[in-house]
Amino acid sequence: MNTTNQGVLIVDDEPLARERLQRLVEELPGWHVAGVCGSGDQALKLVSALHPAVVLLDIRMPGMNGVEVARHLSSYPSSPAIVFVTAYDEYAIEAFDAQAVGYLLKPVRREKLERALQQAGRLGAGQLGAVAAADTRVARREYIATKVRDELRLIPVKDVRFFRADQKYVTVYHAAGENLIDESMKQLAEEFAPDFVRINRGILAAVGAIEVLERDEEGNYRVLLRGTAEPLPVSRRRLTALKRAMLARKHQ
Repeated sequence: MNTTNQGVLIVDDEPLARERLQRLVEELPGWHVAGVCGSGDQALKLVSALHPAVVLLDIRMPGMNGVEVARHLSSYPSSPAIVFVTAYDEYAIEAFDAQAVGYLLKPVRREKLERALQQAGRLGAGQLGAVAAADTRVARREYIATKVRDELRLIPVKDVRFFRADQKYVTVYHAAGENLIDESMKQLAEEFAPDFVRINRGILAAVGAIEVLERDEEGNYRVLLRGTAEPLPVSRRRLTALKRAMLARKHQ
């Protein structure tokens, strides 16, 4: 990629690591430090404000980890290129190599940083999801991203009541309302199991939000979720798995 006066955002929760990266980037011709921060939520705000060409992104951070940050950034209209900075061992690195994801191992060396910046690429949600799935030490997301008037809004997963699929679209219903999201129901079900369970073909419900499982006058099962007025139908095919998930949740 063209490196003429390209801005770099450095994201790392360790002050010494941030300082080292900042010093190394400033030594490289054609690059400058656009911004520095120590958390995932700060990174998302700074990307919107600064529009860096590349984000040097630590993976293991308190709160929102680096892979989750990158997955949210991939939904931006003009997302920056991502280079992960990690202390992971060789086995976890296989996940990055398999998905052609750029990374640097700590402690970062100047020549490798320069090469990574020159080769940095924009990552797709599929690549990042595969990395997260391949490495169990990358925690699942804490937020669901949605676009509201061209801005990225983060919905805490703990506030989600259920997801509903309707043809090509998925809607997330949460404590503050509902939003369309660009997600796959299959991937959502895999990522958030066992806390979310399919109750019918089109609905993935938060087990912890279920207040009542009941039968109506016609003998059909349905659930009532906290904060929602609409009973949701439960298919007989999904009933056993739902009861098992509710029982496991009860004994946690």
